[in-house]
Amino acid sequence: MEFPFLHILTFNYMTLHLQKKNWRDFIRSDNPVSAALLSAMGYKEEEKIQVKKEFLRMMTRMELDPAKQRLIYSFFETYLTLSKEEEEELMAEIGKFMDVEEIMELPISYEEKGKELGKKEVAIEMLKEGSSLEFISKVTKLSRKEIGKLKKQL
Repeated sequence: MEFPFLHILTFNYMTLHLQKKNWRDFIRSDNPVSAALLSAMGYKEEEKIQVKKEFLRMMTRMELDPAKQRLIYSFFETYLTLSKEEEEELMAEIGKFMDVEEIMELPISYEEKGKELGKKEVAIEMLKEGSSLEFISKVTKLSRKEIGKLKKQL
């Protein structure tokens, strides 16, 4: 007979133990588990961007298949999520020290950002061809407001 509450207790104990660990002690590791657990280790609120940056460095250094990347990335983002502004700050910092293309190859939220950029590129081309906002919105699933912003940039 399984007792799910024991799994929860074990997980909570593990999380409390990890919070006592200094995340900086693990960033040189090429261990996928260490990378995933960075998000549950002890860090200050103002260090969140730096922790994720180091996590991304670890992920690009390790040669993992896409399924393992997704699993590790999903776990990481469960415990450490950034606001839109923090993500933008992170991307700006990443551009200074890493190949952004390498980061964009990582799964999950960066895949979604890539898809969003693709939709916007299609919308821009449709605007250049004179398509209506309604039609562009229907095809790309972007809001009219987003398309309007793109039109102003042309």
